[in-house]
Amino acid sequence: MSQEAELVQKYASLFPHLTERQQHLVAAVDAQQMGRGGITLISRVTGFSRPTLYRALQDLQRPPLPVERIRHPGAGRKALDQHDPQLIPALEALIDPETRGDPMSPLRWTCKSTRQLARLLTKQGHPVSHVKIAQLLRALHYSLQGNAKTKEGKQHPDRDAQFRYIRRQSGAFLSRGWPVISVDTKKKELVGNHANSGREWQPQGQPVPVDVHDFPDPEVPKAVPRGVYDPRHNLGWVTVGRSHDTASFAVESIRRWWREMGRPLYPKAQGVLICADSGGSDGYRLRLWKVELQRWANESDLDVTVCHYPPGTSKWNLIEHRLFSQITLNWRGRPLVSFEVIVNLIGATTTEEGLRVRADLDTGSYPTKVKVKDEELASVDLHPHHFHGEWNYTIKPQTAKV
Repeated sequence: MSQEAELVQKYASLFPHLTERQQHLVAAVDAQQMGRGGITLISRVTGFSRPTLYRALQDLQRPPLPVERIRHPGAGRKALDQHDPQLIPALEALIDPETRGDPMSPLRWTCKSTRQLARLLTKQGHPVSHVKIAQLLRALHYSLQGNAKTKEGKQHPDRDAQFRYIRRQSGAFLSRGWPVISVDTKKKELVGNHANSGREWQPQGQPVPVDVHDFPDPEVPKAVPRGVYDPRHNLGWVTVGRSHDTASFAVESIRRWWREMGRPLYPKAQGVLICADSGGSDGYRLRLWKVELQRWANESDLDVTVCHYPPGTSKWNLIEHRLFSQITLNWRGRPLVSFEVIVNLIGATTTEEGLRVRADLDTGSYPTKVKVKDEELASVDLHPHHFHGEWNYTIKPQTAKV
């Protein structure tokens, strides 16, 4: 067997058990023992370059490394950000052009993906891969993030005071055993075989087929879910309308809640506290809202107290995150093909904390742009509270109490 074949057999058996540095050292020892021509032969057999073998011969003259080290301190290729000190400043200028870079940055109006960043940095004279960009961003404590809904816009100076007032009113009603309810309208929903966001378990490869386009059917109106949430009993009531979200529809949903759920739970109540947003179909500026509440107060023989959340704070309304969010979770990934399906899905919503929901369908028509005359508004037995009477008021029934 020739010397070259013996070396091939030797290295094939030995090298899989050695680190890269150890392989270089073994090959360098063999080359040194061969004398003249040894470097050339070992390079051809192992595939190691001649400079690599020469560096290994130099390492043989140095003190041995600790067992856990592979290279001498400072050895190996320099990190890219050390080789190109301007790389990181250039990267940050692209990521955050407002504070660290040019406001006219080429990425100001485009997606800042790692591939886009790598492409632009390479054009600027900083050749780098998108994989390295991701590593650098993580090292700089950047991460993929969505938008955070934290800015509420201009805040009313009595914002916090109104929240405290609502809390005191709620405590007073609950201590008497009277109902406190949170009311609002959920997002309108298209009715039909349309895609619904979210996913649910299905047999693999068998997703629910839905229409490609979600154009509303002019023959089928949108579903308008109007909710009432009772925090004391963790109960929800949702009236699903087929018409418009008006003040008349808002009060009708409260009327149905009281008839089907509220009165059986609070048979001795003499009043009810309604916590509502400042705008929408139950806004504090709406005349029709107050007129309709007067009609319901007369029917139910209840003192109807309303406390509105300050402008721009509707997300703090209890019904949003205790009822509506759970309904959305319950019907995720399911096409809302009919009003019956919507009502059933809402009514089947439950949570481990004990939430139970009832729902019904309101087929009535509620026209928009209903005008309320001054005389009608003046006939409302409205009693503004001492604190922000436009937000907090009580409407008393105009029938004699039994």
